[in-house]
Amino acid sequence: MNRQVYITHIGAFLPNAPVANDTMESVLGQIGERPSRTRKIILRSNGIRSRHYAIHPQSGQASHNNAELTALAIRTLEQQGCDLSKVELLSCGTTLPDLLMPNHTLMVQGELGLPPCETVATAGICLSGMMALKYAYLSICSGECSNAVATGSENVSSLLRGSCFQKESALDKNNELIGFEKDFLRWMLSDGAGAVWMSSSPGNDGLSLQIDWIQQKSYAGDLPACMYAGGDYTADGSLQGWRHSLPEAWLQESLFSIKQNVKLLNEKIIEYTVTRPLQELVSLGKVQAEKTDWFLPHYSSEFFRDRVHAGMIAAGCDIPQERWFSNLSTKGNTGSASIFIIMEELFHSGRLQKGETILCYIPESGRFSTAFMQLTVV
Repeated sequence: MNRQVYITHIGAFLPNAPVANDTMESVLGQIGERPSRTRKIILRSNGIRSRHYAIHPQSGQASHNNAELTALAIRTLEQQGCDLSKVELLSCGTTLPDLLMPNHTLMVQGELGLPPCETVATAGICLSGMMALKYAYLSICSGECSNAVATGSENVSSLLRGSCFQKESALDKNNELIGFEKDFLRWMLSDGAGAVWMSSSPGNDGLSLQIDWIQQKSYAGDLPACMYAGGDYTADGSLQGWRHSLPEAWLQESLFSIKQNVKLLNEKIIEYTVTRPLQELVSLGKVQAEKTDWFLPHYSSEFFRDRVHAGMIAAGCDIPQERWFSNLSTKGNTGSASIFIIMEELFHSGRLQKGETILCYIPESGRFSTAFMQLTVV
């Protein structure tokens, strides 16, 4: 397990034209007879000015499914000179695949028409893309393969459209339309896909990113689920999945909508995804703030930016915000695709220099997990 692994090419795909804050509700579709009261509150704090949806803005119909978004991100690697016919491993992560079965990666391989290769699909939320990348990293490290494509993608707008909540809102007797834990995420999440070509040797031209290490840590044994879909909490406090509900409840309670416990998120996200894991990395000597040239954080909202920094300082890792790189304001929060889309923009910006060190931070509030990855520009 001592082979070096390099990211030699990075691609991204964002569907359709950017959607501004004042038009996003018309694209997603209004719920009920009046606009959301939550939208302006959330947009004031999350710092997102534009995002992309896989929705035709005129018709409101889907323009892409998840496998198509992923395939289009991978096609950008081909445009950069990668030979997709020689892919040895395809490793894809996403929060919400198009189907319960077959898995997402098989659908992507079929969409691309790739020849036979090893495939793996990783489940999760924001970390699913990172874990797809780690599987590819370990496969090349071990000598199982010499190259791989890893992806992260999201087509979350399919569950954010107003039409998904009409049955529930029509049954609501308090005129609240839908609960805050559901409406909150309609103004936080968006669509996109990213892909990386990984190899046991650096690229022949330009810069490559050597993967120094990847560390993931889950705290699911300590805390309940904070972000979830396909179920809901019952009166006794247990989280019950969709299989235990009648089909009519799936619509009446919009059971498959994504929900967020915002109170739990605010209380625990920094401690469990920044301070605790980063403190461990600092104590092991893996992370040194003074030797880190770039910090690439995936956070869901600018509301958390200063709080992330405070958590880093508490962990003994004060990387000044002048060294941070984020495109949240223009690309939105694309979940498992976010870190790929952040890396893609920086990689092609012309700002990276040989020898620089990059630290990536990817949290997940599903049941509080986090990942850090260190790269060296070569």
